[in-house]
Amino acid sequence: MSLQDIILKLQEYWANNGCYIASGYDNEVGAGTMTPDTFFRVLGKKPWKVAYWQPSRRPDDGRYAQNPNRVQKHNQFQVIMKPVPPDGQYLYLKSLQYLGVDIHNHDIKFDEDNWASPSLGAWGVGWQVMCDGLEISQFTYFQQAGGIELNPNSMEITYGIERLAAFLDVKNSIYDLEWGNHVTYAHLRTEEERQFSIYNFEYADIKLLRNLYSMYQKEATRLVAADLYLPAFDYVLKCSHTFNILDARKAVSVAERNVFMATMRNLAGAIAQKYVEATDNETRNEANHE
Repeated sequence: MSLQDIILKLQEYWANNGCYIASGYDNEVGAGTMTPDTFFRVLGKKPWKVAYWQPSRRPDDGRYAQNPNRVQKHNQFQVIMKPVPPDGQYLYLKSLQYLGVDIHNHDIKFDEDNWASPSLGAWGVGWQVMCDGLEISQFTYFQQAGGIELNPNSMEITYGIERLAAFLDVKNSIYDLEWGNHVTYAHLRTEEERQFSIYNFEYADIKLLRNLYSMYQKEATRLVAADLYLPAFDYVLKCSHTFNILDARKAVSVAERNVFMATMRNLAGAIAQKYVEATDNETRNEANHE
């Protein structure tokens, strides 16, 4: 099964189970959990079901296209359901069957692996899902986002698209996978991985990146003060990606890391608070009109 097939089938499965299918976010993110369709949707009381395919960048994971299973840009499929459905694990296992996985003849394990995003003040409890010893998904019950305790909680599932494809197609290297319609993963990604690894580890301008981080931080702060929390969040994401490149360049000390993280966490908290206040006001206005 190609990566394209997996994405299309997951979209179909979760749409049939009540999710609206969103577009992947058009900004660099380290994981699907960092996009507005997760960060904002898990906040507040309003029920929500969304699923989307999200390319995710982690500069420090680049390996110059030499590692068969590790890349600086990978693909995730993200599902958010709020409130938590009572049959969440059943729905997940059924999704694997929908992809063609015989769950009765493979070793499926839910191993405890709690999740956290320190830069966004978010965390949750859950599992990494292993299939025959290979991690293919993360399954999490969100407890907090932007430093705000969540009530109700949300169920989050993140599928690793490349790992699922390698398992389903019995490949030892993701570069041997087919993207779809005779277009190979290697053709699409090898040179991209090589060049971005060189940039992230060797060529990224440290002084420039530090200046960019400072400017993004100042703009996010200014936008929060103006109640423009959505564009402010974009600039927090830019801060995060810039920090990740600096980290890959080994340009961040332990003490500096704590400062960077605290800055982003405080901004994310202010943004989350603005969002909750705005949505609470909308809910009250809708109730008054009724």
